[in-house]
Amino acid sequence: MDERRLGVIGIVVENREFVSMVNQVLSENASIIIGRMGVPYKEKDVSVISLIVDGTTDQIGALTGKLGNIKNVTVKSALNKSK
Repeated sequence: MDERRLGVIGIVVENREFVSMVNQVLSENASIIIGRMGVPYKEKDVSVISLIVDGTTDQIGALTGKLGNIKNVTVKSALNKSK
């Protein structure tokens, strides 16, 4: 069985038109998302989303990969060290 990891994912959506695509991916991966905070920065047409996740490295990698493939979306993650 794959070990689950706890981590944080930071997402910057550089054009708010793509937020709905990001939300669709997040909904599809809701089972590994523990918490979420989203802040729209309307003056710069940017949205910043932070996620707390708990999943296998494969699950988290799939999530960040799908998000990173969306135009105008930047994704970074930090995971706890495996035991």
